[in-house]
Amino acid sequence: MADPATAPRDLPAELSLARLALRNRSVYWGGLLLCIIVVVAIVGPYFTAEPSALNPTNRLKPPGPNGVFGTDMLGRDLFSRVINGARVSLVVGLAVAVIAVSIGLFLGLIAGYIRVMDALIMRVMDGLMSIPAILLAIALISLSGATLTTVVIAIVIPEIPRVVRLVRAVVLTVREEPYVEAAISVGTRVPTIMARHVLPNTIAPLIVQATYICGSAMLTEAILGFLGAGIPPEIPSWGNIMSEGRTFFQLTPWIIFFPGLALAATVLAVNIVGDGLRDTLDPRIARNMR
Repeated sequence: MADPATAPRDLPAELSLARLALRNRSVYWGGLLLCIIVVVAIVGPYFTAEPSALNPTNRLKPPGPNGVFGTDMLGRDLFSRVINGARVSLVVGLAVAVIAVSIGLFLGLIAGYIRVMDALIMRVMDGLMSIPAILLAIALISLSGATLTTVVIAIVIPEIPRVVRLVRAVVLTVREEPYVEAAISVGTRVPTIMARHVLPNTIAPLIVQATYICGSAMLTEAILGFLGAGIPPEIPSWGNIMSEGRTFFQLTPWIIFFPGLALAATVLAVNIVGDGLRDTLDPRIARNMR
């Protein structure tokens, strides 16, 4: 008989899932790239020049001795501005994902489990989805003014219906399961049923959805900034950096190239992680990975 002290022990479900996720190449490499970007965004501004410092004698210089990424039309260091812009994009992406998933989860649980509220909530969501996200965001920012908070709220609102529809679809399936019907038959309270049986089934798809929302939010923020309806110009973001440089694009393409490359790399990393998590959390695919 094996010694109990040396016998293998079952890993906790959370640890086992984390190890399985790290075995997925998409999660590993996408997560590594994303971690590098996050570390650079947090630490980088402390080791770079002031992003708003003007130097007219050094304007429109190409990448080289005058700056790793060159300078813009006002002589500002483009490398410093791109690094500081990473903070804005990551904050917007994370904030939009957390807020949209939280509100969408709450409304989706109600719509999927309480039939009386289903029609009302879903008609409101259908109405929001009928409005183009960019136009709705521009309208809200025009009414409230361009601030970081306003931009986050303007991007969150169009994302909520997508989360609500996802959660509602999961809840409609789960509430017909035998274990849910058994809980109802023994008189278990609705909040308890939703917390114990319904909510856990929404976690996996919501994690995947949150990664896509994060990437989409960063792209939307960049589009708003490029159109001049996003973050104020005094706060460097990848969108308004590209917006300021488009006039000089033919002469100085690096002003748009470097922030665009940073944006593409960040969104790519987030989406790769999302694809990997989808494969890991899907029982049919995960079973083949073990």
